[in-house]
Amino acid sequence: MNMKLIKTEEDYQAALARMEVIFDTPAGSDESDEADVLALIIDAYEQEHYAIDSPDPIEAIKVRMEELHLKQADLVDALGGKNRVSEVLNRKRKLTVEMIRNLSARLHLSVNTLVADYELSR
Repeated sequence: MNMKLIKTEEDYQAALARMEVIFDTPAGSDESDEADVLALIIDAYEQEHYAIDSPDPIEAIKVRMEELHLKQADLVDALGGKNRVSEVLNRKRKLTVEMIRNLSARLHLSVNTLVADYELSR
């Protein structure tokens, strides 16, 4: 096993190619150990060069609504009325602490996701 840090895009592509070859090797083999270490190295490179930002709270709510096949009317109890749901989802009103608690419980979203700052529309 000849391992090195991934420093360039070429190194990254080579690491991905090697991972493809050894991915399904039996557990406990030398190649399996190599795959475990290579996965850590690839992940570190991807975190630095291909990091994906978390969605803002409103986008997170919309994504979860889509995943759960919910409509705006399904959030009336959590946000305090049809108008409030519309105002929040259209970025006219900020989430309150009570709304965040309710949405976290209803949508199973992290409170940390919901308390992040976001811009209101004008």
